[in-house]
Amino acid sequence: MSTPRALVVRTAGINSEVELCRAFTLAGADADLVHLDRLTQDPTQIRGYDLIGFPGGFSYGDDISSGRIMAMRTRQKLMPELINAADRGVPMIGICNGFQVLAQIGLLPGLDADRSPSVALCENTSGRFQDDCVALKVNAELACIWTRDLVQRASESADEPELVMTIGHGEGRFVTKNSSVLEQLQQNNQIALRYRDDVNGSVDRIAGICDPSGRIMGLMPHPERMLHWNRHPFWTRLPKSVRNTHAPGLGMFISAVEAVSTQAV
Repeated sequence: MSTPRALVVRTAGINSEVELCRAFTLAGADADLVHLDRLTQDPTQIRGYDLIGFPGGFSYGDDISSGRIMAMRTRQKLMPELINAADRGVPMIGICNGFQVLAQIGLLPGLDADRSPSVALCENTSGRFQDDCVALKVNAELACIWTRDLVQRASESADEPELVMTIGHGEGRFVTKNSSVLEQLQQNNQIALRYRDDVNGSVDRIAGICDPSGRIMGLMPHPERMLHWNRHPFWTRLPKSVRNTHAPGLGMFISAVEAVSTQAV
């Protein structure tokens, strides 16, 4: 297969698009940064991509609520092409604001055919914006292509440090429409990442989820900000055997690029 092509969708207020492009590039893909306005003019452009990323930031100033305006425009103009992409197995990732968008347009958690929203990211219980480095636990039982490397690293190396990533959000508290949705996520094994501690009041300490296919993922922590070990809070104390490997954030993108490189989408 030729080099996979990654689409990174940006718009006003997004501020992590460069890091997301770099993550895809370091993982072996060719990344294109495309404005939402250009995509809405010709949604068929999506057909030319093998991976899709929705970056973090504060799209449209997060007016009304976080990610709402970007989600509304995406659902109105791009939804048929995104559903087609999902049906042909295109991996997608939404990070922070991007996760909020994927949840509001219904690509996550993807529990029903009509893609109706059933989860949301609400105000943190602290009532404030939280910018911190947090410890995470990866679900080793989940067949999610984005977390394959994380699971493998944890199982193969005794030196592997606890997984940590940065967060930066005021509305990151994961909630479900009702208890039935939470039970479905748990029973379907769609919870990809959990916070080690109660960071923002998220139900079941959920930090990230996947759709039933394991190819569409949303998470509030930022893997694109953990592409190198020197972004780790105590990287100078890590064993050399660890620092000689790729960082966990980069590993997530390597897993996705490898998945599409070995399977036509």
